[in-house]
Amino acid sequence: MASRNILVVDDEIGIRELLSDILRDEGHIVRLAENAQVARDERLKLRPDLVLLDIWMPDCDGISLLKEWANAGLLTMPVIMMSGHGTIDTAVEATRLGAFDFLEKPIALQKLLKTVSAAIKHTEHLAHTEINLSSFGKSAVIQELKQRLEQLARHKNTLFLIGKKGGSVPLCAKFLRPQNTPWVALTDYEKLVTAPMEILEQAREGVVFVDEVTKLGKTEQKGLHLLINKSEKYGVRVICASEHGLPQLIEKAMLEQALLQTLAGSAVKVPCLDEHKEDIPDLVNAMATLMVEASKIDYKALDVAALNALRNADWPGDLDELESVVQNLLMTSLEDTITQADVQRVLANFQGQHVEATEQHMPLNLDQPLREARDEFERYYFQYHMRLVKNNMSRLSEISGLERTHLYRKLKQLGIKIKG
Repeated sequence: MASRNILVVDDEIGIRELLSDILRDEGHIVRLAENAQVARDERLKLRPDLVLLDIWMPDCDGISLLKEWANAGLLTMPVIMMSGHGTIDTAVEATRLGAFDFLEKPIALQKLLKTVSAAIKHTEHLAHTEINLSSFGKSAVIQELKQRLEQLARHKNTLFLIGKKGGSVPLCAKFLRPQNTPWVALTDYEKLVTAPMEILEQAREGVVFVDEVTKLGKTEQKGLHLLINKSEKYGVRVICASEHGLPQLIEKAMLEQALLQTLAGSAVKVPCLDEHKEDIPDLVNAMATLMVEASKIDYKALDVAALNALRNADWPGDLDELESVVQNLLMTSLEDTITQADVQRVLANFQGQHVEATEQHMPLNLDQPLREARDEFERYYFQYHMRLVKNNMSRLSEISGLERTHLYRKLKQLGIKIKG
């Protein structure tokens, strides 16, 4: 058997040392933890292939620690629970939470080795973990969102999620996916017209997810409406999404009327990250841990000041931007602990342009008549956009919403010269 990293968690020193000796004799690398807090730290540093976890510990019981790891997406390794006076109920609860097996103390040598061997083989079949809705912490905003999604899902087979691009809409969609069922993220929209039943067959008892429903053409929207009407026969949940709110969809007629009417009845607004900033520290820690798991880079903890700096920042790019910042912090910070200075350094790179734009003071004199102030604003507005589009009048016409003849007249009136 190949050597594996094994973490033994038990508050009794005699048991820790006994298990350590046995497992090291088998060629494994063993780390020891006497309580839950040490186990948390070792779990992040060691990234063990297997954990032997005692149920009864002074600071936090093993079941609670197992649940904590499961909720944070950290059960990337099998966990064997141990107890000197376990019950069937405890064993069932541990298994439900994701434990691989349950051993009663005193543990027989052959039973231990057989269970450890089976658990190590099991690691090959463990699914890759990723951020999920349960990683968002305990804010009222997210708790209410989960309840609203669950309530709708009990009564509706089709849901419509409205939220910011780069945000948590895909996570909400996956939250609504029944466990161990197909997930079909639709990218070939033409199949909605040519083979809608094939899509439903592929997703039977699972989920079809349409990321931005307004990207569909009129014919494809009609195909989606047909698919929704047939989905119940296949046990399929159809989840559509858009960054456009219902008023905008209605006003601009972006969707076929029948489809819009179907989706509007199950629409849910997904909050952006700036609406639940209190969850950012938990989310950052979960992201960092999963990145370490996936890429095998060294784990670096974020100190309290660093987490506070991230919580207090603005996130125009929502979750995607936060994830990029966390990855950059892990890869570029030089010390073992990420500090507030590190966060400020990285945020300056990621959000510098955004901060500049929001903090820049427009050179506008408000102590003048309205007409002169309006002209000054318009002059600033057009000069600003002309720089951005490099004096391209077609683009400036699109941005300003002015027909080109009117645009030239306006620029002349404001005394703005058009450079060739």
